[in-house]
Formats: sequence, C-alpha cells, structure tokens
Amino acid sequence: MTFLTFENTGISGMAACVPKNINKNTDLTDLIPESEIEKTINTIGIKEKRYADKNVCASDLCYEAAKKLFDDMNIDKDTIDVLIFMSQTPDYHIPATAPLLQHRLGLSSSTACFDVTLACSGYIYSLSTAFTYASQKGVRRVLLLDGETFSKIVSTKDKVNAPLYGDAGTATLIEKGSFGKSFFSLFSDGSGENALKIKAGGYRNPSSVDNLQEKECENSNIRSDHQIYMEGMDIFNFTMKVVPKSVKEILNYSGNNLDEIDYVVFHQANKFMTDFFAKKLKLPVEKVPYCLQKFGNTSSASIPLTIVSELCDVLNNSSPKILLSGFGGGLSWGTSLLEVSNCIISELVEV
Repeated sequence: MTFLTFENTGISGMAACVPKNINKNTDLTDLIPESEIEKTINTIGIKEKRYADKNVCASDLCYEAAKKLFDDMNIDKDTIDVLIFMSQTPDYHIPATAPLLQHRLGLSSSTACFDVTLACSGYIYSLSTAFTYASQKGVRRVLLLDGETFSKIVSTKDKVNAPLYGDAGTATLIEKGSFGKSFFSLFSDGSGENALKIKAGGYRNPSSVDNLQEKECENSNIRSDHQIYMEGMDIFNFTMKVVPKSVKEILNYSGNNLDEIDYVVFHQANKFMTDFFAKKLKLPVEKVPYCLQKFGNTSSASIPLTIVSELCDVLNNSSPKILLSGFGGGLSWGTSLLEVSNCIISELVEV
C-alpha cells in the first residue's frame, strides 16, 4: 500500500459544473418494466442524471467550473503553475486535453500540463498528485480539473448502466498555506480489469466494423464493445471488501478516529453501496452527504461534485475534517483525509 502525508498544502477553492439537460430514470420504461422502475430507483438512489449535449465534452464542463472558480477567487492566472486534467472521456486520443485547457483558460505557456486517466478513484489519485506538485518549492498553485461525460459511452439499451451515469466537470485549486496535515492512501488490483471495461477502441482491441455494432449481451442488454460494461456483483464484492478497510487504515495511519471526522464523502456509485459503507462504519446519516439522486454516478467527478453541491455553505463558513473515498474500475481505490480551512466553494454552475 501507498501512504502519503502533506503539511501546509491544501485545497483553497472548488467549483463544479453540470449540464442543464435532465434525464429522468422514471422515463426508462422502454428499458425497465414500469412495475420495477420505482424499486430500481430506490435501490440505486438515482432519480435523474445530467446529460451533456452531443458537442459538449468533459473539458467544456471543467472549463466552465474553472472560470467560475477564477472569478469567485479573483485568481491571477499567472500563479497557476500546474494543470492536471483527470478524465476517461478526453477530447482526443492525441493531443492530451490539459494543454488545450491551458490555452483556452488563458494560462501561461510555462504552465506544466498533463492528463490523468483512471476510473472512479481518479479524483483521489489526481488530488494526491496535485498535492505532491503544490508542495514543491517552485510551484505556487495547481489546478485540478476532473470531469466525465459517461453519457457518451453508455448504451441507452443497457439496463444495468443506463440508469446510473451522468455528466459533470469540476475544478479544484491546491496551494501552499496554513493548512493542517493531509493524508492519502492509494491501492490497485489489476486482476479485476474485466469488472468494469470498454473492450474495444484502444490498441489491445482496435476499432473494427464488428465491434462498433450493437449486439445483444447478457440479460438481454444491448451495447457495442465501445460502450461500457460492468459486472455489478464483482464491483460490489470488491468494494465491500476494500472500502471500509481502507477508511479504517487511513484513520489509524493519521492518528484520528471516526468521531473526529465531520464528513465522509464517498464516490457516488449507488445508494445501496454507500449506505452499506455508512452502516458498516457506524456513520451518522448527517455525516454522509449524497448528490447522486440529482446527478447520478459521475465517476471520478462525483466526490468534488458532492462537496460543491452539498457542502458549499459548510465549507465556506467552517474548517471541517473531511474523509474522501473513491473506488472503481482498474480495479483501484483510494482514501484521503483532509483538514479543509479557508476554502472557497463556488455555487454550482449549470450550462
């Protein structure tokens, strides 16, 4: 396992952006029998998701979030030394999206820019990377942009995935300052690669006429090999085994106990799963914020989106200890414990 500790480095601001287009799960009667719709919604906890327009990418949503954050914090763009773009739905295979965002946002050409690609643990991994850069002497601020448009890679005829995923973009500013200690733990298990996967379109299995075609798969689901597949029970069993354990490990490593933590923000996978974690850890309901009922599973963007949409007033007026937990395809998972102080949380942007 990998444990990281940082001091005098932290999050100074956050913003998030979602599309205006609302996709309601009650409208999925052509996919799920009407008699089962309510049960499905109650189990996964997702009433609706936001879908980006056809010509809107994850980078566009992140751009809007970053603009809002810059305006609210009156940021001098020349103080951004590193830009990290975290996404599995980038603009292109080549070039990377981060330099495009650097140019679009009007940042200096001396800004170091790169992409990170990981599944639902991606925010924790990329946040730890941002903290690492921000703690260096030559770096003033790091801008972390995390966004996904999973609506573009989910089959509308897949009753497992269609009710789950939505789109969002987020911006997080990390810098040196009077911050307390922050802790990260990072893990992976590549033996579970097939639990959550897009099988074609990369270079192991290049695009072909055949794998671009939609076909009937397990349980009468229909999708192409360019659309996301998830083996739900494998993901469920994996998370049940590792997530509560990793929460306890980082508490032990940091010398904290759960009573000292003000909020625990889980990746918004589905409500059944996160409710299980909360019960297993004996967490009070008020310590576990949810936004998935409104936005669905937005993959790695779900943790910062939850903070912006559900904890804006809290973080703008206090200095809580927050534990973050991300987990998903790879398989990979990560946990972070942060003391958030003097943090500006922007109001949610809709475009």
